[in-house]
Amino acid sequence: MLAEDVARLVGPKGRHNPDRAAVRHGSEPGQVTLGGRRVRVRRPRVRSADGTGEVAVPTYQAFASTELLGQLALERMLAKLSARRYPAGLEPVGTDVASTASGTSKSAVSRRFVARTEHALAELLAQDLTALDLVALLVDGIRVADHCCVVALGITLDGTKVPLALAEGATENATVVTDLLVGLRERGLEVTRPVLVVIDGAKALRRAVTDVFDHPVIQRCQLHKLRNVTDRLPDALASVVAKRMRAAYHHPDPLVARAELEALARELDRSHPGAAASLREGLAETLTIGRLGVPPTLARTLRSTNTIESMIEICRDHTTNVKRWQDGQMVLRWIAAGMGEAAKQFRRVNGYLYLPALRAALDATIAVTPPKEDAA
Repeated sequence: MLAEDVARLVGPKGRHNPDRAAVRHGSEPGQVTLGGRRVRVRRPRVRSADGTGEVAVPTYQAFASTELLGQLALERMLAKLSARRYPAGLEPVGTDVASTASGTSKSAVSRRFVARTEHALAELLAQDLTALDLVALLVDGIRVADHCCVVALGITLDGTKVPLALAEGATENATVVTDLLVGLRERGLEVTRPVLVVIDGAKALRRAVTDVFDHPVIQRCQLHKLRNVTDRLPDALASVVAKRMRAAYHHPDPLVARAELEALARELDRSHPGAAASLREGLAETLTIGRLGVPPTLARTLRSTNTIESMIEICRDHTTNVKRWQDGQMVLRWIAAGMGEAAKQFRRVNGYLYLPALRAALDATIAVTPPKEDAA
């Protein structure tokens, strides 16, 4: 391939061409990327016929790039192949070539992986969100060693899931979440239009959402609420209560659903007041999708944080081999890379055809929701 490039630039060897624009200028040692390693070759040189400078050989320029090595290191380490075992996952190129190849040591692979994950993190935190037509936003946390990362996932009007942001802190406190959401706003995300925000019920998440978004419509995760209530009950009663709560959450009439849940809370008041209080806390926000008239197909996606937890689980899976977390920056790099890999597996959400109707229902909430200062 290199010889063909030279012949195209200079002409056939041994045939004089007075009109040629370049001439052969010997060769020198060089390296190309082949099968995930750096391989030594003789690099042909070409100079302009008037002797003014070097002429690039396109094939050598393409193969000499180390960009592919960084991508291979990222893919293999996210696939749980350690830096030490990296050579075992490479394409065979023959023993003679492999014996003189370079770029496969543990330290070289580690440096390339760090560089690629830093790029993934920077790319995630710098993406322009101005043109993003967001209908729903899911926010949740992932704990890694002593660090807690808060992640945000958006669902657009056409049903596409988009990883949006990542922030690190000791806990899911309001400051960390607010910084994350403010970052979304500064990168162009529309916060003046109503958006459905799905959270697990943490007070810090709710407070940050209401502080940053002008018209947030909050849906608390029904599965988290169900677990919070049943964890306060003995096993025999927990199964009965869980069944009644599920039936209420799936009832097509939100008023009937709320009445059934309030009746259940009254029944639990005397025997298990802790469970009753947990059920009442944020009860209305667990029924938001019912009030918005979200059809069952789409409601399965938006009634819980399962969608973002699925992405988080992919991130966890990719970090299985990490035994020692050096610092918070390392955590951010790995999680950002995992979010990027998860995005490759995303499909449009179930019931995405109903998202325009959800958008209309969200817009209609402005007419019945008082401004923040009035509501306070």
